[in-house]
Amino acid sequence: MKPSSDSSLSRFRAPRYWLTWILLGIMHLAARLPVRLQLGLGQSLGWLFRTLQRREFRVARKNLDICLPELSRDERDDLLRRHFRSIGLSVVEMGVGWFTPIEKLRQRVEIRGLEHLEAALANGNGALLVTAHFTPIEVGVCVLEDTPYTVNSLYRPQRNAMMDELILRGRARFAARQIPRDNVRMLIRLLKQNEAVLYMPDQTYLGNQSALIPFFGEPAMTNIATSKIARISGAPVLTYWFHRNPDQRSYTVEIGAPLEDFPSDDPIADTKRIVALLEQQIRKNPEQYLWVYKKFKRRPASFGDVYADASE
Repeated sequence: MKPSSDSSLSRFRAPRYWLTWILLGIMHLAARLPVRLQLGLGQSLGWLFRTLQRREFRVARKNLDICLPELSRDERDDLLRRHFRSIGLSVVEMGVGWFTPIEKLRQRVEIRGLEHLEAALANGNGALLVTAHFTPIEVGVCVLEDTPYTVNSLYRPQRNAMMDELILRGRARFAARQIPRDNVRMLIRLLKQNEAVLYMPDQTYLGNQSALIPFFGEPAMTNIATSKIARISGAPVLTYWFHRNPDQRSYTVEIGAPLEDFPSDDPIADTKRIVALLEQQIRKNPEQYLWVYKKFKRRPASFGDVYADASE
């Protein structure tokens, strides 16, 4: 997918897009503010979201209760507050990632392990960069503009048509192509052309390429296609993690070495391996993972609906 050939956003005039226009204005403003004011704006937005988005608040609390039961109630409540602050910062980071000149963005982001991507592409089979939905995602992926490699990303259409267009435009600064998430043929073709593809298999997935896989010990419908894609394309699988540093002003991207003995003959075992790596990464900065997403939805009826009370 590419941004619409219509360069104007004026077609999004309907009242249903007014909040998106406000969000766009905030992002443009954020990209121009000093870092200190960016942090203040992000924290204020986080407080606002935590106050107004009660359903998302309850979903995140339920996820933390399920996934991190070893924490006390007070510790999980504190983590929940920090998570919404991180969500507020993610809005600011959309502006930073999409609109900040790359030379300024690069000053705030350290990329480690770029040699692993270089070595993988030198072998001629492309590279599948496996990542996940962490809140600093727009900074974490848009900095790829500053690398010499052709990178593509999978794309999930948004219900909000204007937001859909904004995401396509924002990520176009680093993504040569944005692949519809159901177009596996295109994904494999680009890998075979020795290009890199950014791939996020961590959200709920249904169909014949899914299975119930434990996530922090709780079964979740999980995408198991990573193993199949690697087998068909011959592309090595590298982890691509990113996080906001403790100073809240800078970021680190970490590209891992190709996973050894991957894929195996067992896609379930391969997926469990990737999930374990994701869990390990989440534990390093748990407030930065996207807990407001219903990770345990659409399971067989025997599991019940763990989010039933989150809609009240």
